[in-house]
Amino acid sequence: MNVRFLQAVDRYAGVPLCFCLTLVRKLIGSRPLANSSPLRSILFVKLAEQGSTVLAIPAIRRAIQMVGRENVHFLVFEENRFILDLLGLIPESNVITVQTGRLLPMAASLIKAVQHLRRLRIDAAVDMEFFSRGSAALAFLSGAGARAGLHSFYGGGPYRGDLMTHPITYNPHLHTTTAFQVLVEVLAANPKLPVPSFEPPPATFEPPEFEPRPEEIESVRRLLPSRDGVTMPVILLNPNASDLLPLRQWPRQRYAELATRLLRRFPDLAVVFTGLPVEAPAIQALARGVNNPRCVSVAGKTSLRQLMTLFALSEILVTNDSGPAHFATLTPVQVVTLFGPETPALFAAQTTRNVPLWARLACSPCVNAYNNRQSSCTDNACMQSISVEQVFNEVCRIYERRAELVADQPD
Repeated sequence: MNVRFLQAVDRYAGVPLCFCLTLVRKLIGSRPLANSSPLRSILFVKLAEQGSTVLAIPAIRRAIQMVGRENVHFLVFEENRFILDLLGLIPESNVITVQTGRLLPMAASLIKAVQHLRRLRIDAAVDMEFFSRGSAALAFLSGAGARAGLHSFYGGGPYRGDLMTHPITYNPHLHTTTAFQVLVEVLAANPKLPVPSFEPPPATFEPPEFEPRPEEIESVRRLLPSRDGVTMPVILLNPNASDLLPLRQWPRQRYAELATRLLRRFPDLAVVFTGLPVEAPAIQALARGVNNPRCVSVAGKTSLRQLMTLFALSEILVTNDSGPAHFATLTPVQVVTLFGPETPALFAAQTTRNVPLWARLACSPCVNAYNNRQSSCTDNACMQSISVEQVFNEVCRIYERRAELVADQPD
């Protein structure tokens, strides 16, 4: 997925599209939903970022309570549907996908998706892409009579027309999980109130646990270092960050330094690098540079289910703020997440198994919903300010504590 291309399309095509659709709404209107009619179906529009879908679990569960599992639908980019299928919260047939890549195939896929949605006669759409023009347009074009999403009141955010029946003000003090839940709850509130007048739901929740199949466990174990035929305890290092926000990357060489120190500190431990297939050569070079048989790279060697299995078999994952930090919360692994241009107050996984590290510089966070997560920064000092020593000490603390808990368990 070419993120910069999609962002350019959203900006240069999305603004005039939302303006024109707003005129259509004012002149013609859309299918109204009677206030006295209970909702029968809900559509979530969340095209990108699989990690955010994990944060949306409580919102999806709330929608299921309102209309039933069979009546909750999801619109997503094709390559991002994996986590929805893994969660199993809604039927796989209710996931409508959009292709990305070349412009014409993507446009054809969008038209097909809209046609499918209109045939379903969706009652309500929830736009979970904060201030995206494309998602606002799709919510309107779905034909849903009720549409909940953020609105740029008095310039409080990027322009994306006036397409929501339940427009609300963005609250930058709410965790993303809570913000998603609010978007669902406002469907039952007064649509004329831009600020919901109810206590926000909590951001904490218990995610479903991923259960790998026996053959998946066996296939993943074959990728891991072993001693005398026994798989060694594993600490995972995930140097990648998606191309959505390169500023989130911790300097890659620091991952190699961290691996070297961990292997020296714990002689019975293995360190495994993970990453996307396109990053495999660079990450394999990092692993080779560590020059230790207990350090390997599986970047590009696992399917997404195998990656989840690897999380389930490992002790700790160290990762930049990216999708794997959220996927891992579906397994027992402990996660250390490195934050910089975004804040853990809004985006950290809300579980005791997640430890966020953040330098708290005056310039951080520099990307947010108001600026469409764009930044003029070309030198991510916020990530560089997180030292190897700081991450090493945190990983050691967690690993030694986990070892103590295992030792204290009765035979």
